Amino acid sequence: MNPLERYEPLVDDPAAFRAACDRPLPSVVRANTIKSTVERARQGLDSEGVDYEPVDWHEGLFRLDGHSPGRNWAYVHGWLHGQEEVSVLPGIALGPDPGERVLDLCAAPGSKTSQLAAAMDDSGTLVANDNNLGRLSALRHNCERLGVTNVAVTNQDGRNFSVKPFGFEAFDRVLVDVPCSCEGTCRKNPDVLEEWSLGHVESIAGIQKGLLRRAVQLTAPGGRVVYSTCTFAPEENEAVVDHVLDLEPCRIDPIALPLVTAEGVTEWEGERYDESLRDTHRVYPHHNDTGGFYCATLEVTG
Repeated sequence: MNPLERYEPLVDDPAAFRAACDRPLPSVVRANTIKSTVERARQGLDSEGVDYEPVDWHEGLFRLDGHSPGRNWAYVHGWLHGQEEVSVLPGIALGPDPGERVLDLCAAPGSKTSQLAAAMDDSGTLVANDNNLGRLSALRHNCERLGVTNVAVTNQDGRNFSVKPFGFEAFDRVLVDVPCSCEGTCRKNPDVLEEWSLGHVESIAGIQKGLLRRAVQLTAPGGRVVYSTCTFAPEENEAVVDHVLDLEPCRIDPIALPLVTAEGVTEWEGERYDESLRDTHRVYPHHNDTGGFYCATLEVTG
């Protein structure tokens, strides 16, 4: 069975959902405001003769017409960075301010890290952690090319992350973009559907719960945690957040996101989740011509 079939009861138009998942994903770049401005980035694309269309809900994103993101001088010089549209949502939801203490708990290869750094005006403390040592080289390379200087790169298991080396007790904001079954990336990597198994979904959900719990524990009262995945599976999305709501002092923060989303589910295959999970966000490919995504924003209450 194609795993997408199991999610058809969750979507408003199953035929449009399946058709969108079968189409190639548009190529998108983000203007890097640490090294450039949105207008200068556009001029860089224009000078290379690259056809593009600005994304209507985000002034710094551009859809390229059949052009590889990395094949122009503006990309090489760090004015642009290839990043999917839905991938910018967690950074928008986290909303870091300049000078804050921010943790990206599962950071490699660094697209969201560099987006957070730009939102912080490259100031404050941004810790980019990943437990996969092999992926840290890509993280470091992207941060260097994009001119990020407020970042400290660490290699820890996020479930046991220690803040002691940094000399403070807690972060203001934490992003937890967890490893997942990646069904939402099927438009760019169809192999994920062939490799999918329910056993993998169930096993990785345990890791995700540990990562989100630790993120809440690392965040100061009144601070914000954003949990995100690129999967449609409620076992990895609402069920994980529901688990942590029961165990840690936090609540759903019902923020709005700047594109079409569906509300989170509160019931799945006989399991019921907290009603507040309706205020989390599901992104389906047929609504915005993007990849699939899930995003939940939490306020730490104690």
